Amino acid sequence: MKALCLLLLVGVTLAADVVDPKTCTTFPCLIFNDEFDFLDHDVWEHEITMSGGGNWEFQVYVNNRSVSYTRDSTLFIRPELTDRWKGDGFVSSGELNLWGMNGRGDVCTGNSYYGCDRFGNAVNLVNPVMSARLRSLPGFAVKYGRIEVRAKMPRGDWLWPAIWMLPRYWPYGGWPASGEIDILESRGNDDYGDLGNQYGGTTMHWGPHWPLNFYDKTTAQYTASDGSFANSFHVWRIDWTSTKIDYYVDDVLVLSVDPGTSFWDFSGLGSEYDNPWVAGEKLAPFDQKFYFLFNVAVGGTNGFFPDEVPATHPNPGPIHHHKPSSTSGMGVIVGCPAGNRVRVASVKALLYRLITSRCGR
Repeated sequence: MKALCLLLLVGVTLAADVVDPKTCTTFPCLIFNDEFDFLDHDVWEHEITMSGGGNWEFQVYVNNRSVSYTRDSTLFIRPELTDRWKGDGFVSSGELNLWGMNGRGDVCTGNSYYGCDRFGNAVNLVNPVMSARLRSLPGFAVKYGRIEVRAKMPRGDWLWPAIWMLPRYWPYGGWPASGEIDILESRGNDDYGDLGNQYGGTTMHWGPHWPLNFYDKTTAQYTASDGSFANSFHVWRIDWTSTKIDYYVDDVLVLSVDPGTSFWDFSGLGSEYDNPWVAGEKLAPFDQKFYFLFNVAVGGTNGFFPDEVPATHPNPGPIHHHKPSSTSGMGVIVGCPAGNRVRVASVKALLYRLITSRCGR
């Protein structure tokens, strides 16, 4: 029964046509469309790491068709228990080495936070969940336009699905100086107070350097029109121009970001720090090409899943969060992250009509 506890199904949908914006002669101009009739490895790359995204998340991102695959014009991300692959007790006694040797798709993509090699013991476990994160870094990135994502969120305790964007070249420096666009983040929990799968969030991260991150000025939370983002497919849309970015869910405006003269002035920092965006356009750092990411994370220690589980939750305390005390692990899961039953859901993302007067140049 342990193996069934985390038998989670997450689907994603997109279809892959990439057009050189320089060839656009009429507008709107469709420059990218992926409906996932197959997984185009020229466009999409699997990240391979257990670094936890800086949040000490509990998943290992792998490239394996048991976890991520296409079917019926849908890309599915289907997390599984690590022990189901490696055997009972592996996470507390085994070594997981992701370094690889055969090039893209086989080698570790992120070594931060001991992301390429970990040893399990009774205190620090090897990441107990296998999942996937795909990015369009090698195949497509866009600056300005209309982006539409059609998606159905997963249902399952402690799942953390995300559809988001990162800068292709990081021209203004490391995170968050070059920006991050979170089209959607949600949680899989059915009954988790005001943090369950009935809620979603859209956020822009930006700031001159860590820990100065002014995301709280550019974020919105909202509820699903049908009661849960895991019940049916919804459409997230971005209208991104050189002067502002508007975010919609099912054609309802949920966030409009216009920094005024610049994001630097919007931050209110003044002359206290150097402005990394001084040579950029008005929307800097969001005046550059960004690529897409799709992933399902699990748990973490950054507070996205608070330790103080809301009283309405029927299964309090299945995850115990703490940071690792050595380089060998990442925290402890107590019990089954998916509750005591199988949760099946799908995520479908359709990206189309990337529109701009300069066609995403």
